[in-house]
Amino acid sequence: MTPSLTGAIEIPGGILVRGRGLRRPAPGGPSPEFGLYLGSDRLRRRHEEALPWPHQWLRWPDFLLPLDRQAAAGAVAGLREQALAGRRVEVACGGGVGRTGTVLACLATLGGLPPGEAVAWVRANYHRRAVETPWQRRWVAWFSGNNPPASDL
Repeated sequence: MTPSLTGAIEIPGGILVRGRGLRRPAPGGPSPEFGLYLGSDRLRRRHEEALPWPHQWLRWPDFLLPLDRQAAAGAVAGLREQALAGRRVEVACGGGVGRTGTVLACLATLGGLPPGEAVAWVRANYHRRAVETPWQRRWVAWFSGNNPPASDL
C-alpha cells in the first residue's frame, strides 16, 4: 500500500487529500503523486521548480474565484479521480486557507455532503477559516449543482 502524504485528511467519500500553503515549507515524508495548485502566474513562477511531480495549475486570484469555472470544476473532479485511483494527492494555494479550503469543500460535496455542511466540515477538520469569502462559499454551492452526485461518479 502506498503511504499517505503527511498531513493528508480523509474527505467524506473516503479519499485522502493534503491541503497546504505553498508559502510554507513542504511537509516531510513522501512526495505527492499529483498536485492541484491554485494561484496567479506569479505564484506559479515562484513555486513551479519545487513541484517535480505531475500537477496542474489553475489561475485563481487570492480571495476570489477561479478565472475559468468549468476548467476548475473539471480539475477538482480530476483531483478526486487521482485520489480514488490511490495516488497521493495535494491541493495548495499561497496560504493554504481560502482557495485550498474551497477545493476541499468541493471534494466533500462529491463525497455526498451538501454545500453548507461541506464548508462546515472543512472548517472543523482542515482549517477554521477555510473558504474565506462569501463568493467562495457560493462557488462551492455552484460546483455542487454542476457536478453529478457522488453515487453517480
